[in-house]
Amino acid sequence: ARFRAGAIQLGLSLMPSNTAIQPLQVGSDERALALSRALEAQGILVSAIRPPTVPEGTSRLRITLSAAHSESQIDQLLDALAVAIGGGA
Repeated sequence: ARFRAGAIQLGLSLMPSNTAIQPLQVGSDERALALSRALEAQGILVSAIRPPTVPEGTSRLRITLSAAHSESQIDQLLDALAVAIGGGA
């Protein structure tokens, strides 16, 4: 819930999910890979999911959360996403 609330505040395009997996649709394959790499550079592992796994133009980041993640780690992820997306990655 904390992640979804923060993502909404950032205007991120989260897809519907009631599970620990929170898909963030980003569009192109290139954008998904660039965002995944930008997050990895900040020490955050988020996989880029792209065709043929998903339809062309609907590539996404597969954000997987668990009860082991602290509030500060979720906030760190949200901050990193804001920088990566705001930075034109």
